[in-house]
Amino acid sequence: MMKIQTFKLKTFPLAFVFGLLAFGIVSCVQNKSNEAVDETVSESEFKGKIALDIRDSESDWSAYTPKSAPEGAPNVLFILYDDTGLGAWSPYGGAINMPTLNKLAESGLTYTQWHTTALCSPTRSTIQTGRNHHLNGMAAITEAADGFPGSNGRMGPEVTPLSKILQDNGYSTFWVGKNHNVPEQDVASGGSKKQWPLQMGWDRFYGFIGGETNQWYPDLIEDNHFIEAPATPEEGYHLSKDLADHALAMLRDQQATNPSKPWYMWYNPGANHAPHHAPKEYIDKYKGKFDGGYDAYREWVTNEMIKKGMLPEGTVNTPMNPMREDVAQAIDNVRPWDSLNDDEKKLFARMAEVYAGFSEYTDVQVGRVIDYLEESGQIENTIILYAADNGASGEGSPNGSVNENKFFNNFPDELSENMKYLDVLGGPETYEHYPTGWASAFSAPFKMFKRYSQYAGGTNDPLVISWPKGIKARGEIRNQYHHSVDIVPTLLEVIGLEMPEEYNGVKQVPLSGVSMAYTFDAEPNDPTKKEVQYYAMLGSRGIWKDGWKAAAVHAPLSGQGNFDNDDWELYHVAVDRSESNDLAKENPEKLQELIDAWFVEAKKNNVLPLDDRSAAEILTIERPSQEPARDRYIYYPFAASVPEGNAVNIRGRSYKILTNVEVTNKTSGVLFAHGSRFGGHSLFIKNNKLYYVYNFLGIKPEQVFESNITLTPGKHTLGMEFTRETAGPNGESVGVTKLYIDEKLVAEGPMKTQPAKFTLSGDGLCVGYDSGDAVSELYPTPSTFSGGKLDFVGVTVEGTPYVDLEAEAKRVMMSQ
Repeated sequence: MMKIQTFKLKTFPLAFVFGLLAFGIVSCVQNKSNEAVDETVSESEFKGKIALDIRDSESDWSAYTPKSAPEGAPNVLFILYDDTGLGAWSPYGGAINMPTLNKLAESGLTYTQWHTTALCSPTRSTIQTGRNHHLNGMAAITEAADGFPGSNGRMGPEVTPLSKILQDNGYSTFWVGKNHNVPEQDVASGGSKKQWPLQMGWDRFYGFIGGETNQWYPDLIEDNHFIEAPATPEEGYHLSKDLADHALAMLRDQQATNPSKPWYMWYNPGANHAPHHAPKEYIDKYKGKFDGGYDAYREWVTNEMIKKGMLPEGTVNTPMNPMREDVAQAIDNVRPWDSLNDDEKKLFARMAEVYAGFSEYTDVQVGRVIDYLEESGQIENTIILYAADNGASGEGSPNGSVNENKFFNNFPDELSENMKYLDVLGGPETYEHYPTGWASAFSAPFKMFKRYSQYAGGTNDPLVISWPKGIKARGEIRNQYHHSVDIVPTLLEVIGLEMPEEYNGVKQVPLSGVSMAYTFDAEPNDPTKKEVQYYAMLGSRGIWKDGWKAAAVHAPLSGQGNFDNDDWELYHVAVDRSESNDLAKENPEKLQELIDAWFVEAKKNNVLPLDDRSAAEILTIERPSQEPARDRYIYYPFAASVPEGNAVNIRGRSYKILTNVEVTNKTSGVLFAHGSRFGGHSLFIKNNKLYYVYNFLGIKPEQVFESNITLTPGKHTLGMEFTRETAGPNGESVGVTKLYIDEKLVAEGPMKTQPAKFTLSGDGLCVGYDSGDAVSELYPTPSTFSGGKLDFVGVTVEGTPYVDLEAEAKRVMMSQ
């Protein structure tokens, strides 16, 4: 039994009693023979001899020895970037210098028609299993899951990932970087780990789980537990460098003990997903290179791609997506460069410089791993795949942002305020995302960008493959049409394994993809062995078949429904790579053939029902959780930070924070903190005074409440309460905050709170310290509580919260 100190307070309105908590732990587990799992070797498998005396017996180790990989099986290194269109990187003609990728392209093959699903979680699921994303339950990102077979957000036992097959067959398996295939409610210390990497066939994991993370102050997980970053930005920390450090450590450790075993490493940097963060020296390398604007860049890079042979002669550069009156799609509008004022041009150009510097810096860190493979003699028999998971990101809105969290909270960016950050863009002071114009430019020459699955701007992505031992060609191009679902069949073929028809007693769904290994010895324009590939994402859809492409004119998340009334476009992409010439009226028979084929594929792959509902509607879907919502929460000090998806939700409602503390004259530090400099709140002790700070979207000055008395040594109940009175013009909650020491009101004043979440990338709820990026400028990170005793922190929320669904939905759907 645990006793929690309570206080009888006459005038302390936020006091609430945490009663005695009794935890009855009863152990009633019995091992019954008919329930036990027998992992012993059966008599039929044992080939030795068993007698009464071991001297008369013969052992047999064959049944007990782990399988070895096929003779000569290669190592596999798959580097997967985020949010990168075909027109960004230097091997394809783009302006972003990628020295490591250039080197790999010169020693291998560059693919011009490799496609993805147009979104993160779905593409990554296909690379893991070799099945189409709906067969993996990944119709969209995990946060958008619903209760249908194709969109439940969990990869089932019938789609066993490649990692498990390789692990069972003598490979070491390592996952470094981003994982966005765990249901949001499971990203918690006590949540289910069934979809976490170590349960999905990976020996080691180091990185983050979710759509994005702060590159300077990341939300990190090692194996199965949350950890703090090993250093700070002031000490030279950046996530891209940290991931390379850990990738090298994993490989060196494996080689020290088991150098004969091949390994598979999936390397997923945070680049090029927002927030765009990079060392200033890399950003400055691009100074002035994007001053001409995104319209001009798009024209320039299309010509460069044609010169390099990445696009056929005569490829037409399709127009940028124009400004539209359709409110549902306003975030995807592009403001013409010549309509911008001088400050906007300067700001937007610098944002592109940050993106480019971020991409190159990360590539240089990847290069350290490649250098190690060369130095250790492993490069010859390592197949390296270097790719991106979807087109460039349009989530920056037409205006971009220096603090993306403002956009997700439906709070307007102010140009004059943003210009103050011009010289520190990309540093820890900003959480930057470029405007949609750059998404369109970096996805040249195609229409649209990420999320649009019917057009190549969302799906046609870079892929370079290098394997000195297995690929004779050097520096060649391959134009065969392929898809991310084809990666697993390719790797299985080159390794010499097959996907089993049954795994652990579960019949397996057949692989959806086809091997690309034939392209290693093919000519650049030899026919592809792929026959058909459907596309479907957030209501958009299309299909490629035998060199033809049908695309439904339907915007993702538009909420317009009426899919039967969709207009379909038809492109002969074998000769019209940029999808510029709609042949629907000229060839209705071919169009109908492809539409019919789409429905065949949709039925086969669990695609229906189509879902183009607004983000706000998708957000309100009730999803099963092992931990139901409640109105009272108790948190204990120094535990791992609680991710926001599982923390107490104070948005749009009145709330109270209470803690029992024993203080001395030396007591200081954070009692409670949630969020970061870009939005959050914190209760802390400094200079023997109690403080509560609410940092509203990083806008200065912070909302600070400081006690008008000092704390005396002894036991105290400390706390605050916010009483919500109304909603502000942008959905923020407006009300009054009061700060208390025991019965005494020690500070009071007006306050506003954010309508949506504090963070997009971590910086969860902490008690006894502030992890990552500090909420308030009044103290440094981590400001660990010391010099006293902190019992617990209680948080209570009352009533039904006011929720700005649109703002909340933007955060969920755009942090992909």
